[in-house]
Amino acid sequence: MSGDEADAVLAVRSLTIGFGTRRGKARVVQDVDWHVGAGETLAIVGESGSGKSVSALAVMGLLPTPPARVEGEAIMGGRNLLALPEEERRRSRGRELGMVFQNPMTSLNPYLTVGRQLTEGMEYHLGLRGSELRDRAVDLLELVGIPAPRDRLEDHPHQFSGGMRQRVMIAIALACEPKVLIADEATTALDVTTQAQIIELLARLQRDLGMAVVWITHDLGVVAGIADRVAVMYAGQVVEEAAVDDLYANPRHPYTRGLLGALPVIGDRGEELSTIAGLPPDPLRMPPGCRFWDRCTVRADGRCENEPPPVWEARPGHRVRSFYDTARKEVSDDR
Repeated sequence: MSGDEADAVLAVRSLTIGFGTRRGKARVVQDVDWHVGAGETLAIVGESGSGKSVSALAVMGLLPTPPARVEGEAIMGGRNLLALPEEERRRSRGRELGMVFQNPMTSLNPYLTVGRQLTEGMEYHLGLRGSELRDRAVDLLELVGIPAPRDRLEDHPHQFSGGMRQRVMIAIALACEPKVLIADEATTALDVTTQAQIIELLARLQRDLGMAVVWITHDLGVVAGIADRVAVMYAGQVVEEAAVDDLYANPRHPYTRGLLGALPVIGDRGEELSTIAGLPPDPLRMPPGCRFWDRCTVRADGRCENEPPPVWEARPGHRVRSFYDTARKEVSDDR
């Protein structure tokens, strides 16, 4: 798939998010750019706290403001979603943007039946009523692989297994056929068999519907098999972005190399997995320079500590936020 922003269904530019706290302003996301095209899967990866989920919630318009302060652009259909009035944002959620949340047990309302939660968005966005609405709900449950879908409409979330609840969440997200689906850690709490089923389900639905998918995860093993492009986030910034094959074969940022080095390799018995020493920076006290400088094992110096690193292109479509090219360990000033 093309990584060209000109073909993007959704383009996020200079996204910056801060939260006011008693100890000061926490800068959790800063100057984040990414885009995704029709039929494409963009994976956003990084450790917990890197800003992946909060970025998605900001794009969806689901962050409380205040205490959150959101700046930047999320361009879709020629409009900046972040600047729309709340009523227009509400109309875009579900109709243009769908989201599968991390934990279906806490995301689904335990007091409402699955059928009611599934039909609510279709009533609001599509104006469906009566038998037409119920038939559409049955079709959606059948689409995501829920057995006896008509009988399950009156059941509540606790009557479903974890994998089935996640399928219900996917059905709700797809109910109004959005152009972009954001899947936030959609398989994290599932066993590996159910995880594989959910991944295959989303891949099939993406092929059938032609929608763009933003897959948020910390699991690089999953990413390798599903993504077209990958954006690696660290401490609220995208530090590397590339086509999936290019990123895995030629990681250019030391953080990306550290993540890939920590993956187990079949056949390497007895080999210790590499680790990244240290901790991410405190959002209340972000360093003025590279946010990875004190954990970097490649080449960290005074410039790394005190100056924001540039974003440069290692090759077409492969962008890196760093002073150095880790493949050759050369200063990137001439790029």
